[in-house]
Amino acid sequence: MSIKYDANSLGLMSSFEQLTHSKLKDFFEMGETYVFVVEPFQLRKALGERGANVKRLKEKLNKRVKIVEYSLDLESFVKNLIYPLKTSSFSYIDNVITLEGVDTQTKGLLIGRNAQNLRAYEKAVQRYFSEVKEIKIV
Repeated sequence: MSIKYDANSLGLMSSFEQLTHSKLKDFFEMGETYVFVVEPFQLRKALGERGANVKRLKEKLNKRVKIVEYSLDLESFVKNLIYPLKTSSFSYIDNVITLEGVDTQTKGLLIGRNAQNLRAYEKAVQRYFSEVKEIKIV
């Protein structure tokens, strides 16, 4: 699956790289949030000292910003994507990811209203791991 970017996305990606001096792998919108996926080991540089780059990006773009570190390992990538939320277990069986929330509040935040957060996480994971069919929260 190839990913295509429009002119606006390319401009945002360029601005991100100039501001953070980190290597960007991908960019997409997840609801009201801009998600920047950086190459492995680029997260600290992308965030900046005490999150300064994230604050600057939020102000400049007037949107919520999330910076995620890419990983070839499915479990690590999912954990990076849902951070700061935590899960007590992760399993991947028959192309279905099952996450166990640590408490009911975390489960609710992972799922979101009308499962919109869950579907957004699913789409994001499927960009890199096309074999994944579904994410379930238990």
